Amino acid sequence: MMSKSYTNLLDLASGNFPAMGLTREKKRLPRVMTVPGVISELDDDQANSVSSDVPSSVIQDRIIIVANQLPVKAKRRPDNKGWSFSWDEDSLLLQLKDGLPDDMEVIYVGSLKIDVDSSEQDDVSQLLLDRFKCVPAFLPADILLKFYHGFCKQHLWPLFHYMLPFSANHGGRFDRSLWEAYVAANKIFSQKVIEVLNPDDDYVWIHDYHLMVLPTFLRRRFNRLRMGFFLHSPFPSSEIYRTLPVREEILKALLNSDLIGFHTFDYARHFLSCCSRMLGLEYQSKRGYIGLEYYGRTVGIKIMPVGIHMGQIESVLRLADKEWRVGELKQQFEGKTVLLGVDDMDIFKGVNLKLLAMEHMLKQHPKWQGRAVLVQIANPARGRGKDLEEIQAEIQESCKRINETFGRPGYEPVVFIDKPVSLSERIAYYTIAECVVVTAVRDGMNLTPYEYIVCRQGVAESESSSESVTPKKSMLVVSEFIGCSPSLSGAIRVNPWNIEATAEAMNEAISMDDGEKQLRHEKHYRYVSTHDVAYWARSFFQDMERTCKDHFRRRCWGIGLGFGFRVVALDPNFRKLSTEHIVSMYHRSKNRAILLDYDGTVMPQTSINKTPSSEVISIINTLCADVNNTVFVVSGRGRDSLGKWFSPCEKLGIAAEHGYFMRWSANKDWETCGQSGDSGWMEMAKPVMKLYTESTDGSCIETKESALVWHHRDADPGFGCTQAKEMLEHLESVLANEPVAVKSGQFIVEVKPQGVSKGLVAEMIFTSMAERGKQADFVICIGDDRSDEDMFEIIESAISSGVLSSSKSVFACTVGQKPSKAKYYLDDTSEVVNMLAALAEAGSDGSP
Repeated sequence: MMSKSYTNLLDLASGNFPAMGLTREKKRLPRVMTVPGVISELDDDQANSVSSDVPSSVIQDRIIIVANQLPVKAKRRPDNKGWSFSWDEDSLLLQLKDGLPDDMEVIYVGSLKIDVDSSEQDDVSQLLLDRFKCVPAFLPADILLKFYHGFCKQHLWPLFHYMLPFSANHGGRFDRSLWEAYVAANKIFSQKVIEVLNPDDDYVWIHDYHLMVLPTFLRRRFNRLRMGFFLHSPFPSSEIYRTLPVREEILKALLNSDLIGFHTFDYARHFLSCCSRMLGLEYQSKRGYIGLEYYGRTVGIKIMPVGIHMGQIESVLRLADKEWRVGELKQQFEGKTVLLGVDDMDIFKGVNLKLLAMEHMLKQHPKWQGRAVLVQIANPARGRGKDLEEIQAEIQESCKRINETFGRPGYEPVVFIDKPVSLSERIAYYTIAECVVVTAVRDGMNLTPYEYIVCRQGVAESESSSESVTPKKSMLVVSEFIGCSPSLSGAIRVNPWNIEATAEAMNEAISMDDGEKQLRHEKHYRYVSTHDVAYWARSFFQDMERTCKDHFRRRCWGIGLGFGFRVVALDPNFRKLSTEHIVSMYHRSKNRAILLDYDGTVMPQTSINKTPSSEVISIINTLCADVNNTVFVVSGRGRDSLGKWFSPCEKLGIAAEHGYFMRWSANKDWETCGQSGDSGWMEMAKPVMKLYTESTDGSCIETKESALVWHHRDADPGFGCTQAKEMLEHLESVLANEPVAVKSGQFIVEVKPQGVSKGLVAEMIFTSMAERGKQADFVICIGDDRSDEDMFEIIESAISSGVLSSSKSVFACTVGQKPSKAKYYLDDTSEVVNMLAALAEAGSDGSP
């Protein structure tokens, strides 16, 4: 049993399971092929590394599909010696192969529904790999119980279906040992993937909420792995999701995928909202594709509802036993109008609400008494618990009450089938049903309406028979809370909690004119038949290819521990600034320009006291004392603050407010570099900003001498961002004829005079030095935010125009590993200060 105090997830994430008894060394599957891999220093298993010097012999692409369960059925052989396996034709994982390229090899990784004894596991693994290209993950019993029936079914499944754990009896409190088992299970799945993975050639496609932290385990081992994830359940609103104690861990793990798929826009919107509110990430839509920028990587967001397997449904429709069963059912329900429900037995399918609606319809519309029959097929429950038992008891009670109230000899208003029903028999029921009713209170997709539509259409071969001359028609009453609802525009959508409205919808559906039913059916059939499971798989894979096309051109760095791990994708030329190298170049140069941002560069962003330390003052004074150096602080702060803070540095140049005010040393006057004169635009912009400040809690206005800045860092993330976009358009309209620029930045909207930027400051400094015959042959420019990118860009153009020497002693450096126009980086402000100290010391040791 796992200890509840075992909370060190770094151990779990690296595969150390001392509390779980996983000490027996498992025999590994033979690797199919091996390739050189990008192995993270953070991972455990270096002794058992799967990297190899053997070059890949794969010519075609391969895809590894990972899910909780393999698409195979298993049963004991009659002699009880070993197992017999076959494909599970109903499995979505098997059906999606139709949408993948014909020459693509597909390997499956997942668990089995059966319990295989440890002595048989190696033989079963080899058999499944050889005959089915399946790699089974065997979970120890204690982990399986806590992983699947614990964390998946007690925490994630209810929460993703909008059920909060209000009490220990209702939903269940968060149990950290279940989360640890979930992590441990995902780690075991990752090890199985790694055993057959060619990281430079393969795609990995992970499915559903059971494996949401798997992308982190795989990304840690292989930075450039091409990996997609598809969620088959709903994704809840941020107000629900944020109650999960491990919310950030799961979000960050999912963002280690390259493409994340959802059935509907609502689910994707909720995920994006969570990323915004909890991680501060904003998405962009470019040419129809939604992407999240995450440490230099673009994580694609895919919205595509899954479909059904048309071939499978149509082949069953041709079976003789189906025709025989259809005949039986037509006889059984002769003269009756059949409404059909097909649902899993769980607390979110709303079967109890459907029965109440049926009861209400029979009361309100007595004409249907003796004529309308609701056939409800209940598939066996996958979960367990007190809530499910209560729902089952309520369903039984409702069926009994309705049948006793409205039943009569030869007429039973509710036929409840509480047993497994084969696809063939289910299709027979679809064929004779006048309407299908789905009243789930929350469901990821639900393909029952799709199957029903295809069954009512029938198959093409039967068109020669007299039966096929009858126009096809079907009707749907569907909950607005299920994933397929948006794609079925001809269905009657209902709020299942509104019993009266659902009852009226059921009456409308079976009372509707046949011509209208036919039109709705034709519209639905066109969509369902063209948007099948193959279309879905093809579309997802094509998007995964597009999202991953630049993987091997970019330089990737893995940083962070545990579930804070992420991959930073950088320009191949981007590298850390070496102190030894820069000191060496500093010694060789004659004329040096040193340009420094302030906040986030020499002063930590988190520091409350923004006054520079005595160490920083001393270093800058030493650098300024060298006659060969031109040193500038280039900041967005006001000139009064900067002038006061750096008053001990008499030879320091200061550019304040992004360069609107500039002075070359303490004994020189401030110059205005922007368009001076009329600032009447401020009187026009202020009222607009005040309007948005009053209506946006947490926002404020900063008034500078040259600019106005609206800050919304402390406002609600979603509302603040919306207000910022609206304000930007409003200000651009109001100030269209004024000599100002309106720009948005990170949590700000700024109005400032045209022609003011840090880039122009840098250009003025370089030009002035060249005019004085001191063309800079050594430049170091350090900054940390978007405004500093202007300086980095100017450096490139200054070299090409000849204002700067073309020597290699030019160092544009950003603070932190992130996408930048700079070619160098330092990790934090302390490294910046240490590097400047090294330059100061080099100069005092006798620079030329």
